[in-house]
Amino acid sequence: MSERLRPADGTMSLAEMKEFAGFSSSTQRYIRRSLDIGLSRTDAMARWSRDVVEAASIKAQARIYCRLDHIRDHVPDDSGLDQMEPFFSPLVTITAFDLGQGRLTSFASYRFLYERLIAGSVRPWLPGAFCAAAALPHLHPEKRRTLLQSISEAAATAPGWSNRSPSFYPEWVDKIEVALPN
Repeated sequence: MSERLRPADGTMSLAEMKEFAGFSSSTQRYIRRSLDIGLSRTDAMARWSRDVVEAASIKAQARIYCRLDHIRDHVPDDSGLDQMEPFFSPLVTITAFDLGQGRLTSFASYRFLYERLIAGSVRPWLPGAFCAAAALPHLHPEKRRTLLQSISEAAATAPGWSNRSPSFYPEWVDKIEVALPN
């Protein structure tokens, strides 16, 4: 593809920022926390834990996310079933954990997080992993219904996917006091 026809990186980043801004504040918080844990960006316990329940959730998430390196190393190059087995089962397990936390409320928020946790090359596998995990019995039936209805027909039946890496990785931003002129 010629340089002239490729979308500008800034345009893609802006689109990704707008998508992130459309998620609820609790979803945004969970995505940032998950990226801190999954990408080892910071001490997630110190930054995100507000109480003992959240501390326990962060510890459990860190244990589950230990599988991310294995998943990243085994993303299949094609749709061959022989390459799928060592990759897909851990992906569904981590997905089931994240959906069970109740903060990823749609396929869009799930896809946004997992493209960043793993890589753009995981996109073809995300609809299947999401549907498999969203259908598991650990979720309340109404939650299963809501999650499964959130994936569009276009996303579930796409003829192809981009393997472009995301450009926007949301991070924690400290509150800044701004002195306004009198």
